Amino acid sequence: MSLLAKLFGGGKKDQVPSPAEAIQRLREVEEMLLKKSDFLEKKIGQQIATAKKHGTKNKRLALQALKKKRRFDQQLQKIDGTLSTIEFQRKALEDASTNTEVLKVMGVAAKALKGAHNNLDVDKVHDLMNEVAEGNEIAREISDAISNPIGFGQDVDEDDLMAELEELEQEEIEEHLLDVNGPATEDLPSVPISEPGRRKPVVKDDDEMNDLAAWAS
Repeated sequence: MSLLAKLFGGGKKDQVPSPAEAIQRLREVEEMLLKKSDFLEKKIGQQIATAKKHGTKNKRLALQALKKKRRFDQQLQKIDGTLSTIEFQRKALEDASTNTEVLKVMGVAAKALKGAHNNLDVDKVHDLMNEVAEGNEIAREISDAISNPIGFGQDVDEDDLMAELEELEQEEIEEHLLDVNGPATEDLPSVPISEPGRRKPVVKDDDEMNDLAAWAS
């Protein structure tokens, strides 16, 4: 029975193994070949040691050991080639199996999505979204109307407010200057002005003048 027949059931044309079964069988054969490869490498090492042992002392035994080594080398090369082929096939089957499972899941998801949309009508969805947008617009207008105060600041002229603010700032500046320089001179009492060297005559009462005249006579 050939290696391929051993791997895939040997002549049973009607029975096709699944990718998982084929991968498992490839792994089993791969493991068997790896063990055989290890065995041949040990045999090659033994023949090399035998050839070195006999060397020129016993050329017949040394040459016989080298011939066996070469046969083992040839078998090992064939096994290495078979292992490379099996590894390639195994990875290809693994990729194919993965792709198959992915496609199955995507097919199930597509059917589920289609079933979910069966009860939906595109026109109804558009109508519903228009109603939602209209409701949101109404809600926004109501919110703006409620939050807008009535009778406060409706007819206020910004220019008048700025003019009033400038007047207040000017008054504040003038008051600050008065505090620094003291009261203005126009608020102080007036100082009497008289000519220098002359005194204003003092007018005495009439009784005093009469007493003075009587005394003089």
